[in-house]
Amino acid sequence: MLIAIARIFRLFINSFRRLVTPTTQKGRRSLIPPISLGLGSFILVLFLVIHPGLTQTPTPTPTVTPTPTAANTDKMLVATRVIPPFVIADKDKSKLSGFSIDLWQSIAKEIGLNYQFVEYPNVANLLSAVKDGKANVGIAAISITAERQQQFDFSLPMFAGGLQIMVRNSETGGGGGVPNIFQLFFSASLLQVIGLALVLIVFAAHVIWLSERNHEEGMISKSYIPGIFKASWWAAATLATQADEMPKGAIGRFIAIIWMFIGVLFVAYFTASATTSLTVQQLQGEISSVSDLPGHIVATTAGSTAATYLKEHRIPVQEVAKIEQAYDALLSKKADAVVFDSPVLLFYAANEGKGKVEVVGSIFREENYGIVLPNDSPYRKQINRVLLSLKENGTYQALYDKWFEVDKS
Repeated sequence: MLIAIARIFRLFINSFRRLVTPTTQKGRRSLIPPISLGLGSFILVLFLVIHPGLTQTPTPTPTVTPTPTAANTDKMLVATRVIPPFVIADKDKSKLSGFSIDLWQSIAKEIGLNYQFVEYPNVANLLSAVKDGKANVGIAAISITAERQQQFDFSLPMFAGGLQIMVRNSETGGGGGVPNIFQLFFSASLLQVIGLALVLIVFAAHVIWLSERNHEEGMISKSYIPGIFKASWWAAATLATQADEMPKGAIGRFIAIIWMFIGVLFVAYFTASATTSLTVQQLQGEISSVSDLPGHIVATTAGSTAATYLKEHRIPVQEVAKIEQAYDALLSKKADAVVFDSPVLLFYAANEGKGKVEVVGSIFREENYGIVLPNDSPYRKQINRVLLSLKENGTYQALYDKWFEVDKS
């Protein structure tokens, strides 16, 4: 650009010189070059001020790579989420594995698909990605429900599962263990028994004091203050079947017989109440079926079928973003149980949670998992065809045995 301006400037000087020279006096020709140079310089500076961009090197506009979507990439985008053993991320999160990953790789190989996994934090985000066109399909451990069927297409069931309950191991604080004696004595039932005993002791002490205070060989003092204390001690000891002294008067002895009979009944009642309280305390927090869930805090993931089930049955639910957070809540005793997909809980209990947690009860809500697709997806028929083929040729069973076969050794 500067070279072009210099050429224009030179051409301008030459033209101006030819124009001025013929009409200029001979003695003044030496002034023409300076005048021409000054005028040309002024024009050049003015031109550069008005157009400063001509002297600057243009900055290239950075290229912005758009976020991959199903519309702007030639690869098929497969939405998924980490949920062992269906989807497992390695330590550096660079590679995915698991039952669902292996199954999809087998399906894609049969169809001949060029695909790319896109990971999402939870099932709600995964479903939104498929619905909004950010992914062509979604696969993990996605339950097929009537509500979801209204918004998505699903493949044939790829796995039969259901909901189950996981609690802390009884040997690590999930129930059982040594009962808390202080908690036992301050339980509502035993406080009622102790209160009833105090009322009976005070009543019996006054009856004995009134009947024995005037007896010459009576065991009770005539004065109220020392006498009533002695009578209360006797009433308490007799109620516990430990009396070592009997009234001397006929009325006192008759009352003592009745009081000892009451004492026998009271001891039996107290023993039964204490045993019941110990049993309740021993079992407190222990959950073995769905009927035990009401009144306990149950953790599960937000937006899951487990959360929906718990809300429908009015069971206190603690919703978390990821299932790992539900495990932490259970182990830290911020939750009493975790309700989630049975195979997921069984895998955790057999691996990372081994010895810390246990899965209890049977599956109480059976559900199937499927591959989720947008409505009217062209891939649905192909996926269903290959899925049936994999079940028929034994590939599906081999994958199932790889990830869910119970170790019988």
